[in-house]
Amino acid sequence: MDIATNSSSAPSSDVAVSESAPTGEAITTKTAKQHDDAPTPRKRNKRKSSAHLKAVPETLALRDLIKADAEAFAKTLDKANAFTRSDLEQWGREFLKKIDQPEKYLGFAMVMIGNYFWKRQFLATPFERRMLLLPHCLKHAEGCPADYDEFGLDCEKCGACSIADYKVRADQLGYKVLVAEGSPIVLKIIVEGYVDGILGVACLNVLEKAIDKVLIAGVPSFAVPLHSSDCKNTSLDESWVWEVLDKYEPLEEQETRSYVPLMRSSVDIFTKQFDELLPRVRSNTPEKAKSPLGMTEDIAYDWLSNGGKRFRPFITLAAYDAATGGEIVNGRHDRDNPVQFSPAISKVAMAIEAFHKASLIHDDIQDNDLYRYGRETLHRTQGIGPAINIGDYLIGLGYRLVNESREELGSDVACDILDSMAAAHIKLCDGQGAEMAWQDSPDWDITPLDALQIYALKTSPAFEAALFSGLRMAGEVDPYREIIPQFSRQLGVGFQILNDLKDWQGDDHNKLVAGQDALALRPTILLALALQLATPEQRIEIREIYESSGNDLMRIGKLRKIFVSCGAFEKAEGLIEKSRERSEALADSVESDEIRQLLYFFVDSILAEEGEPTPLEQQQAADSMLVSLPIVS
Repeated sequence: MDIATNSSSAPSSDVAVSESAPTGEAITTKTAKQHDDAPTPRKRNKRKSSAHLKAVPETLALRDLIKADAEAFAKTLDKANAFTRSDLEQWGREFLKKIDQPEKYLGFAMVMIGNYFWKRQFLATPFERRMLLLPHCLKHAEGCPADYDEFGLDCEKCGACSIADYKVRADQLGYKVLVAEGSPIVLKIIVEGYVDGILGVACLNVLEKAIDKVLIAGVPSFAVPLHSSDCKNTSLDESWVWEVLDKYEPLEEQETRSYVPLMRSSVDIFTKQFDELLPRVRSNTPEKAKSPLGMTEDIAYDWLSNGGKRFRPFITLAAYDAATGGEIVNGRHDRDNPVQFSPAISKVAMAIEAFHKASLIHDDIQDNDLYRYGRETLHRTQGIGPAINIGDYLIGLGYRLVNESREELGSDVACDILDSMAAAHIKLCDGQGAEMAWQDSPDWDITPLDALQIYALKTSPAFEAALFSGLRMAGEVDPYREIIPQFSRQLGVGFQILNDLKDWQGDDHNKLVAGQDALALRPTILLALALQLATPEQRIEIREIYESSGNDLMRIGKLRKIFVSCGAFEKAEGLIEKSRERSEALADSVESDEIRQLLYFFVDSILAEEGEPTPLEQQQAADSMLVSLPIVS
């Protein structure tokens, strides 16, 4: 069964790609013929435990030696594109072999190479556009007068610890200073336009997590690793901080592609430009907003303008930029001012988000989800009827926004975009309808291919419409008509599988409740894999757990143990890796370097390997804890 159509021709062993999609080998051969100078396809290392690779060299002499060698090694690297964790690991292994150092220093070597990849571009960032990121574990545990605020530790200039020394000088220079850990808040600050470069101090564990979230976007960064991950007793080479803290060396040209300006543009549409692009009519005063006639517009506008990462509008803007030569991503624009697209292009990007937000409102109702964007879902705060109506309102708003762009873009372009969005809308409803039909009458013989077909219909069309819209606004899309749906299918399926795995970890920025999808009896890939791989006894137990009531935590725990024992989590991670490989293979076949690199970026950011513990690792940790506790049967 092909996962994007209802064909039954695709082999069951190829569940994450349609039969018509070319193989990675064929695409690579074709690409080699078309582009002699094209980059070779990237090989990824499979994710595994890396604790044994995070040793920091014991002596300053050895640390300085590796640091100096890393600076020389980095000079040989092509800096046109930001690196991924996989790229950096490959470089790190090559580097350690070259300097004859053990594998245990891999994490440290990766940080050093990353530093000197970015150092010149970091030093070219004005002080007032930099962030100094410090870990709260550097502060004295006792006697520190600083309190925590929403951004982390609010340091006072008391001089009691090394944080104060860096902070005083950084404040004088104009840095933004943040004392906290975790990359989500950092990336948020960057995307909202406050920061262009980061000087960070952290342990290797935290630095590893930051790579995919920040560096692949093209943010110049310089990191100073702590000597250990012991939050109570750690230290650092302070001279390394001073090496760059107060140095500024401008560059004439940007060296590395950066998608940050485009990310900021996608955010600005919903913040700085929102009222201009979508002026209020029935809720333009507080009194009107509270009236029965103004309520729908007010709530819909609030839902559209707030919450979410605005990644789909970003896809549209980035595709348009890539298809028109990559002026923005390559820094060939006025970097002193925010990037602003024309009203028509911005409205199309806004329409993509309106459709997405509408689908989330309806999806939350149908699945009876509790939280979205860290707050209660709309149907819980407003009621089911009003929530359905607000979702419908956003759909109408989306079509109106595209129609309003026809004068600038041309009627043929606007119609093509509308057609793409309508097709995406229909596919989404097909997929959601299939999921609800399964929930009403569960088929316990569901196969992974069945689940993946639903995934492709529910998730891929939004990526496809966003990508198509950006390319179509830039010109003809005939060279990409086959690639766009195939690539979007791989991306969407991989994204949904990754989302399933995150569901078992919980999600502070979205649904908050770990295992929520599992308990809701949804046709997930994990359920389908478990049913396929489980013993007959386990299959019976799985069904009993789903159909029973009682303590949710106990049910989730039982399911997790079965999923781990039959290898469902591991198999799902393998399917994500297949989606990555096939997406990159499709990207390799694209002739335009700018569009090809953008597709790579989508893979690296949407299907980023997570630094958080996997469900399997969480279960192993739980088992270990239970062994050590005095449990009485």
